[in-house]
Amino acid sequence: MTAQTKYHIGIVIFRGMTQLDVTGPHQVFAFMPDTRVHLLWKTTEPVTSSEGMTILPTTTFDECPSLDVLCVGGGAMGVIEMMEDSEVLEFLQQQSKTAKYITSVCTGSLILAAAGVLQGYRAACHWLFREQLAMLGVEVGTERVVVDRNRITGGGMTAGIDFGLVIAAKLCGDKTAEMIQLMLEYNPAPPFNTGSPENAGKGLVEQVKHMGNQLIEAYQLQAKRTATRLGIHF
Repeated sequence: MTAQTKYHIGIVIFRGMTQLDVTGPHQVFAFMPDTRVHLLWKTTEPVTSSEGMTILPTTTFDECPSLDVLCVGGGAMGVIEMMEDSEVLEFLQQQSKTAKYITSVCTGSLILAAAGVLQGYRAACHWLFREQLAMLGVEVGTERVVVDRNRITGGGMTAGIDFGLVIAAKLCGDKTAEMIQLMLEYNPAPPFNTGSPENAGKGLVEQVKHMGNQLIEAYQLQAKRTATRLGIHF
């Protein structure tokens, strides 16, 4: 670690993660002054995302320093594996005792909830899996980024950039976050107004749900198992 490092941010990566949940916030964090980003996993062996992108961990769980921000991204079936992985859950539990901010992007909030560190908080999640997050004793918000005390959570995938800018403002101030947003030329102007279920219309929402039906059912079963393990009644 260099002497000038002021902030340490740890992003947990895992097999089957959604790469944008990691790379979106990481791009923002990379512009933060005096900040070191740790890509965390059990080993330093390459980890492959659900899209086939290989990402190299920089720090193992055992070597992880004291963190200012602990972040967990989401994924598809990889999230279900992480919700059952005792080593991952224990690491999150231990880090949550000392990290300044406990955070997630997309379905990473389900992993935090499985670790028992999100109950009693309000949090965001990808819109397809809000019901499953609620089953785990979490009050679900529909904003792009939900801030509840030291829990900061982003919605689905692309919300990771918004989330990263919120973190930048918390640690480095609004002016720095504004400068980062300009450097990224983050000025969203999507060609369609269908980026949320509230705007997409019932027909398109149902079409996407049908496409993801198998995954939704898998999340539902896992949420039930996790809720039972945590002693949560729904």
